Amino acid sequence: MDLTKIDEDLLASIADIHGMPRGAFNIRKDGELVQRSSTAFIDIEAFTDKQGIKITVKEGTRGETVHIPVIMTKSGLTDVVYNDFYIGDNADVTIVAGCGIHNAGDQKSQHDGIHTFHLGKNSHVRYLEKHYGEGEGTGERVMNPTTIVYMDENSRCEMDMTQLRGVDSTVRETNCYLQAGAKLVLTEKLLTHGKQLAESNMRVELKGQDSSVQVISRSVAQDDSVQIFNPLVIGEASCRGHVQCDAIIMGNAKVKAIPGIEAASEDAQLVHEAAIGKIAGDQIVKLMTLGLSEEEAEQEILDDFLA
Repeated sequence: MDLTKIDEDLLASIADIHGMPRGAFNIRKDGELVQRSSTAFIDIEAFTDKQGIKITVKEGTRGETVHIPVIMTKSGLTDVVYNDFYIGDNADVTIVAGCGIHNAGDQKSQHDGIHTFHLGKNSHVRYLEKHYGEGEGTGERVMNPTTIVYMDENSRCEMDMTQLRGVDSTVRETNCYLQAGAKLVLTEKLLTHGKQLAESNMRVELKGQDSSVQVISRSVAQDDSVQIFNPLVIGEASCRGHVQCDAIIMGNAKVKAIPGIEAASEDAQLVHEAAIGKIAGDQIVKLMTLGLSEEEAEQEILDDFLA
């Protein structure tokens, strides 16, 4: 399947891909495979009973990257895909995902990605995911991602999940289960505008001794958009958990942050905090004294906040 200029621009936006990437990759467009490649260390194979792929990273693999972006350009299409990751013991890998929708029609385009991760002992995963919508059509651009993470002893995982702009509706479900010594950092960055709706529900269970999680949410809500952030960290052993929600609100937007913590062990150390506010006027004035217009100063502050 040949890629158009629109396809190439979407891939660049969500996965920083220019042409076909090196190494292991799977590129999907409008519910169909564009191209797939495995390597000696990473195997990608299609499921036979459902849409999606199984990605196996061999034990001891180090310094490898796998790209699995999805793009959609058909109006009226709903794409549901299952991606299962099996990370071998002592492996170290970067996974670059993301979804871009270009909708030029008047019907809804929707992508629902269900990603399940199984991290082996002492493994390390860095997961990068970007969502982006565009197109001159009136049809909605909808993305509903589900992420499930099972972390074995002493594994580490950093998940950086970003919604750039242009997504009319999204409901994100994230569920994570950490065994002894496992360490997870979940960073979510979100921009909404217009009348967009974004909801994020997280549940992290710290099951093993010395497991830990840090949840960081940074969001900007503009115009009449609505955001709901609902993270819950449950400590079932001697563990550490920290939930931080920071949001900038502009126009008539609404943000609701409901960080929650539950301790099922007297040795659990859990903290949550949330802050919602507008851009400080003195920040804009300071940047304007450096030669920026008010609009440029505002954008500079937002870019830095979401960086």
